Order: sequence, then structure tokens, then C-alpha cells
Amino acid sequence: MGKQYNIMIMGASYGSLLASKLMFGGHNLTLICLPAEADLINSEGFRVRMPVKGRKDPVEIDSRKLPGKVRAAGPGDVKPSDFDLVGLAMQEPQYRSPGVRELLDAVAKSRVPCMSIMNMPPLPYVKRIPGLDTNALKAAYTDPTVWDNFDPSKLTLCSPDPQAIRPPEEKVNVLQVTLPTNFKVARFDSDADTQILRDLEADIDAVRFDTPEGKLELPVKLRVYDSIFVPLAKWSMLLAGNYRCITRDGMRTAQEAVHSNLEESRSVYNFVFDLCVKLGASANDLVPFEKYAAAAQSLTRPASAARALNNGAPNIERADKLVQLIAKQKGLSNPAIDAGVALVDARLEMNRKKAAAA
Repeated sequence: MGKQYNIMIMGASYGSLLASKLMFGGHNLTLICLPAEADLINSEGFRVRMPVKGRKDPVEIDSRKLPGKVRAAGPGDVKPSDFDLVGLAMQEPQYRSPGVRELLDAVAKSRVPCMSIMNMPPLPYVKRIPGLDTNALKAAYTDPTVWDNFDPSKLTLCSPDPQAIRPPEEKVNVLQVTLPTNFKVARFDSDADTQILRDLEADIDAVRFDTPEGKLELPVKLRVYDSIFVPLAKWSMLLAGNYRCITRDGMRTAQEAVHSNLEESRSVYNFVFDLCVKLGASANDLVPFEKYAAAAQSLTRPASAARALNNGAPNIERADKLVQLIAKQKGLSNPAIDAGVALVDARLEMNRKKAAAA
């Protein structure tokens, strides 16, 4: 076991997946969450259930049995300067919530290295991509001002490729992994900050889980890359899959969104893939459509953006709009993406009107 880090993750739902991996390495985690979640995690820890190839039943990781320690807290109960690394694992609209907004701003001012595992890349990360007018991209964010005090060099992006859900019949401290792929993170500008990521990558690689049949290597690794474009591989997946779960009158599963019209899915996916290459990505940084389409066969639930819209959310993460606006700056557009963005705009407008009338 190498150096022990103190790590704060804002968001206990998806954040507990990464937390469980880091706690194997003996690191100390603080999860920022709602009071009821915090009480439950502090009294009972959390559980992560994970499928393992070649094994019938998933493995259950119990945080109380791991070498690292976890505590859960509210946004007002922590000081960012006490941590070596901060993870952002909430949905983008949540960062303007009272308390969360102030903590995010304190993180920015503390200059502690910060790693986002959001689908929506924080605006300061987008500033690390050369040749973009980031002012013109602010319309894609619920409240772009929450990112004002970040130094882009202190913020990196980790592609949240692993898929996980909170089973509705379970307590809120249980997370079920549905697609056990890897987290792919871009380096920070500084070698010292990047070394933290490399240490965590090595610790996660070394994890072996005790089972009755022997020690088991677990999926879901952390992979550190020198290219800032590697986490953008998620954009093609979001636009071809996640946002196309949204329909005019409801939602469909990601599997249906991708496979019910495979040619349209391929066209959207490859448009975004080519856009990332135009921004500076190498084709090797990204994931080919065939590999994604195969993985999408197992995505038998609607994406979180579709579920939130269906539940009446007035704001959701708008990676669809961000990609559309970036493409526009490069003189490009795709009719299926434009139609999808217009559909989400219309459904959000309807939700806001309903909320205002309630």
C-alpha cells in the first residue's frame, strides 16, 4: 500500500462506486450527500454489487470491511483544504443548489485538484480544449457561474463509463453496477497532481477480493491518460444512446434507443466521434461504434436524463446541447442531434410550466 490520500466525493450515489474502489487501497473517503443518506452511510456503511465475468452471482462489496474509512457529511460540514483530491459525482444541475454551490466555490478557491465523474464536463475542463469559444457554450449549463472561480489546470475529467443504479426496492446506501467498464481520466496539467491519479490507478489494479473460491480480480479500474480527449469518448455514447432514450411522450431503454434504428444511431455516434477528432482527439482515444452498440445490448433501463425528465425535472444535464453548440462552432450539424436537442428543450419547457402552475 502506497501513500494514503484523503479524498472527498460530492455525490454519494454514483460516487460510492469509485469510493469503494479507492477504499480497497486504504484511502479515506468523505461522501457529500443529503442528511438521510449521510445518517445511513455513517451507521451502516454502503454496499456496491458488481457483476464479475464467469461468475453467476454478483460480488457485494461492503464498505465496512474495506481497509479505507468512509464518512458521509453535508456540504457545510467539510473544508476542501483538508483533502488531497475532490471528486464531482453529482448531476450538473445540482451544483447550483444552496450549500452545494458554496462548497463547490470553496473547492475552486482551495486549488485542491478536482476530478469530475459527471456526464456533463464542467466548463473549466472544456476550457482545456484548444480553439473553443467557451462563452458561447454557457447556454448548455444550468448555471455556468458556479464554475467561475476554477482554474482549468486544477480540474480534470473522468469518463463515467461504468453504469450503475440504485435498486428502487433497496435502501439508498446500495448501488448496483449494471455495466462494469473502466473510469478513464485525463491527466492534470501538473505532474504532481497527475501522480495522485497514477497512485490511485495502481492501488485499484492491485485489488483482489476474497471469496470462498479464492481471491478475485474485480472489474471497474481507473485508467489515466495523457490525452485530454480520452474522456470525450463518452459524448458519442450519450448522444447516440442516453439522450435518444427520450421520446416525445415518454422514454425507452438505452438498448432500444440504440438498436431500434441502428443506422441513425451509427450516424449520430460517428458524427460526434468525428467532431472529437476535429477538436484534436486521436481516433485511438475514442471507442468505435460497434463496441458501444454491443455494450448497449445490456442497457435495459432508460438513461438517468430520460428518467429525470419523465419525473418532471425542470433541469437536466445538457451534454446534447453542449455537443450541438461545439459542432456549430466548427460549422457542423446533424439533423438527428438537432431534433433531439429541440425535443429535450420542449419537454423541459413543459416541466417548468407544470412546476410553475403547481
